[in-house]
Amino acid sequence: MDPVLIGEVLAGLMFFGVIGMLMLGFPVAFTLGGTSLIFALIGMQYGVFDPSNFGALAGRYIGYMTNEVLVAVPLFIFMGVMLERSRIAEQLLMTMGKLFGNLRGGLGISVVIVGALLAASTGVVGATVVTMGLISLPAMLKAGYKPTLATGVICASGTLGQIIPPSTVLIFMGDMIAGIHAQVQMSQGNFAPTSVSVGDLFAGAFFPGLMLVGIYLAFIVFKAITDPESCPATPVAPEDRKHLLREIFTAFLPPLALIVAVLGSILGGIATPTEAASVGAVGATVLAAARWRLSFGVLRSTAVATATITSMIFIILFGASIFAIVFRQMGGDNLVEEFLTRLPGGATGAMIAVMAIMFVLGFILDTFEIIFIVIPITAPVLLGLGIDPIWLGVMVGVNLQTSFLTPPFGFALFYLRGVAPNSISTMDIYRGAIPFVLLQILAIALLFIFPGIVTWLPSVLY
Repeated sequence: MDPVLIGEVLAGLMFFGVIGMLMLGFPVAFTLGGTSLIFALIGMQYGVFDPSNFGALAGRYIGYMTNEVLVAVPLFIFMGVMLERSRIAEQLLMTMGKLFGNLRGGLGISVVIVGALLAASTGVVGATVVTMGLISLPAMLKAGYKPTLATGVICASGTLGQIIPPSTVLIFMGDMIAGIHAQVQMSQGNFAPTSVSVGDLFAGAFFPGLMLVGIYLAFIVFKAITDPESCPATPVAPEDRKHLLREIFTAFLPPLALIVAVLGSILGGIATPTEAASVGAVGATVLAAARWRLSFGVLRSTAVATATITSMIFIILFGASIFAIVFRQMGGDNLVEEFLTRLPGGATGAMIAVMAIMFVLGFILDTFEIIFIVIPITAPVLLGLGIDPIWLGVMVGVNLQTSFLTPPFGFALFYLRGVAPNSISTMDIYRGAIPFVLLQILAIALLFIFPGIVTWLPSVLY
C-alpha cells in the first residue's frame, strides 16, 4: 500500500480521534499530546513517521517561552483580572446603569458598553461573562427585564473579549499568522516578505469590534421600541443623580483613559503589545490602589488567576505542537491542501469551508484549542490562495465568537448558567442567545462582503 496514502489516512484519523476524545471530556492538552503520540507510534510501524522529528519540540517550546509577543498574554490577563477583583468593573457598571437608567433598555445599553470596556481590558471571555452575570443579571431581573433578553445581552457582551483588542486570542493568532504568512511568501519566491504583526491584527479588529457593539445597541433600541415591556426603564432617584457627574469622572474616565492609553500606544506604533500590556497591568494596579481597593488578598488572587489562565493556555499550546508535528509529517497538510484547493469557488470557497468547520468545532472545543489545531493546518493553504492574513485572523475571531453563543454547546452560555439564579432556566439562556447569534452571522456576512472594514485601518496606520 502506498506510504503516502497510509500517512494521509492516519493523519485524518488522528484529527477526528482528537475531536472524539475531547468530546468525551478528556483534558485538552493531554488529549492533543497523547493521541498524537499514539498515532506517531502507529505511523512508525508503517514507516510513515520518523521519531527524530520530535527533536524540534524542545526548540519550539523554548521559542514559545522566550517569544516577546506572547509575554503580553499574562500581562493583559493580569490587567483585566485586577480591574475585576478590585471591583472597579462593578462600580463602572453601576455608574453606567444610573446614567442610562431613565431610558427603556438603558440597563441593556449599559451592559453592552461596559462589556466592550471589559473586553478591551480582559480579553478573556469566561471572566467577562461571569463578572457581568454576577453584577448585572440580578439588577436587570429586578428592573423587570425579560430573562431571555437579559441573559442574551450579557452573553453577547461578554464574548466581545474575543474580538475587541487586546484580545489574547488575537495575540496568539497574530503571532501564528505572522510566521505562516512569511513562510508562504518565501515558498512562492518572495524572499523579502511583507510582515504581519499583532498590532496589524489589533488594528484590523478595531472597527469590527465597534461594529458589533453598534449592532447590539441597535437591537436593544429596537426591542425598547417594539417590546417596551421586555426592557423597562429604571428611574434613578434624584439624590443619586446629584452625584452622577462625579461618579462618571471617578468610575468611568480612569479605566477608559487606561484602555485608550494601552490601545492607542499599540495602534499608534508608540509601543509594542508587550510594552503596552506592562503599562496596562501597572495602571490597573495603580487604579485599584487609588481607590483603596488594593490589598494583599486582591493582589494574591489576581496573581493566582493570571497564572492559572496563562498556564492553561500555554499547556494547550504545547500539546498542539506535538499534534502539528505528527499531522504534518504524516502528510496531513497535503491532505488539507488538496481538499481546500479542489473546492468550487477557489479562495472564496476554501474560506467558506474553513469558516464552517471552525463554527461547528466551536460547539465542542474552546477557542484556543481550535486556533492551535486548525490555524496551522488551514492558514498556509488559505494564505497561499491569496487570502489577506489580517482579514483571515479577524474573520476567525468573529466566527469563533459566534460559536461561543450558539446553543446548545456555546461556552458563554455555560459560563452564565453557572452564576445565574435558579429562576433562570437553561432554555431562557438558549432563547436569549439566538437573536444575538443571528446578529453575529450578519456581522460575519458584512465583513465577508466588505473586507475593507477590516483592512482599511491597518493600511492607513502601517
